[in-house]
Amino acid sequence: MKDRYILTSMTRISDLGELPFSLEPLARNRWATGDYVAAEVLGDPSPSMAELASGRMVELTEGDVVVGALGHRHATLEATGSWEAVEGDGIMELLTGGGLMGRCTSRSSLIPPLCRMRYSGHVARDGQLLEMENFVPQGPEPAVGPPQGLNVPAVMIIGTSMSAGKTAAARVVIRRLRQEKQRVLAGKVTGASRYRDILTMADSGAESIFDFVDMGLPSTICPPREYGRKLEGLLARMSDVPADAAVIEVGASPLEPYNGAGAVRRISESVKLTILCASDPYAVLGIMEAFDLVPDLVTGITSNTLAGVELVEKLTRVRCLNLRDARSHAPLDDLLRARGFLG
Repeated sequence: MKDRYILTSMTRISDLGELPFSLEPLARNRWATGDYVAAEVLGDPSPSMAELASGRMVELTEGDVVVGALGHRHATLEATGSWEAVEGDGIMELLTGGGLMGRCTSRSSLIPPLCRMRYSGHVARDGQLLEMENFVPQGPEPAVGPPQGLNVPAVMIIGTSMSAGKTAAARVVIRRLRQEKQRVLAGKVTGASRYRDILTMADSGAESIFDFVDMGLPSTICPPREYGRKLEGLLARMSDVPADAAVIEVGASPLEPYNGAGAVRRISESVKLTILCASDPYAVLGIMEAFDLVPDLVTGITSNTLAGVELVEKLTRVRCLNLRDARSHAPLDDLLRARGFLG
């Protein structure tokens, strides 16, 4: 299978790289979110790249057959799309390099065209169609009573939009915790699938990494009830690993249709420190007003210059630090210490 198909990181929870499978064309009205499908690359997509199950990147060429999963994307700065927009011709795009597949419905002029593909069939084995859900470990039935959250204190990192600096902030926080010999678990609980975000958390020292793909979601655009059920399973898996602290990224913005608001509410009891990564000072105000939320720290793109830092602090009276600047590490450590993360 590995020699014939390009298995994207969407398949990393599966055994598609080890056991044989076949392709079965399926009528469009039988498709569903999370289905594993294959599609053939059309034309010359260069420099389109796909993220492999290992996290490594591969350049796609015409004729490549890529295996990913049907899903939805609603990125404010790049592209939107959905498998539900695919028409009878089977034409779709690679909506993320991680293997999220669907028809592109809008694209920013600031990014190149997405890789065009034609549907080849659904992934099947022994007559059974395979979907992400098939490869999610089934845990024990939840105990009677209210849902249980994380069993360790958490740093929650949220943003005003995608690409606001959330993963970069997570890397810095993880490194500061690891320097104090803390065992760190890290996770990304909303967004559209890309393995690289949680891999970079592991590279920064997190001993355990998780994201929503582990629970069978290609992105977290899904009904809130379904997302809530998946989040409970993800939190349970996180709580099963030994750790002293958790660093949890809520992808995109809580105001976008990725169920971020629900994630923020659900993990709030475990959160001891909230970091808001912002694209600009006025976006900080937007998030604070929309959620009646006062973050403990603001960072991200808005902190890249002194002008941005000063305006954030003037508008919000919240500390703003450029965590990419080593001079910010001492005040960050002070904040982590004050919230009980450091001795």
